Amino acid sequence: MGRFMEFCITSMREAEAAKAAGASRFELCENLAVGGVTPAHALILEIKETFPEVPLNVLIRARGGDFVFNDAEVEQMCSDIEFCRETGVNAVVIGALTVEGDVDVPAMKKMIAAAGYLQITFHRAFDVCRDPLDAFETIAGLGCHRLLTSGHEADAYAGRDLIERLIAAQYTRNDMD
Repeated sequence: MGRFMEFCITSMREAEAAKAAGASRFELCENLAVGGVTPAHALILEIKETFPEVPLNVLIRARGGDFVFNDAEVEQMCSDIEFCRETGVNAVVIGALTVEGDVDVPAMKKMIAAAGYLQITFHRAFDVCRDPLDAFETIAGLGCHRLLTSGHEADAYAGRDLIERLIAAQYTRNDMD
């Protein structure tokens, strides 16, 4: 079966290094200093064309800072998602919260609709949500395929207790389906 390795990349140079190191998948973003934002369309195309054999997930985030987005930002993210879908990427990595810290269901539904057939990962906005177990149920109910989290902590090891609870909740959820 082998080892699966996803590399977070921000440039063509990083993509080349990740590919040489055995990348199974890329997650492409820009400006990691602010937690990552949507990369330039030209970079998405360049990575996709240069490494068509490596599945490409693209972070969609209008700006750094919090994860509470206004209508114009949601529309911009939907446009970026549509571009990614038309480009044939593997997945988009998205997330939005309300001012109260809950999953912004209307914004998420718009972005998911824009994604069409693409896989959906809910990103690290999860790690600042108000109630992680409630948010997990909402995210799963929206049909997201993956969750990117460090368990509400600085790193996944520190957040391992919550991650274990989320895994258990997923198994319980699957048993109910």
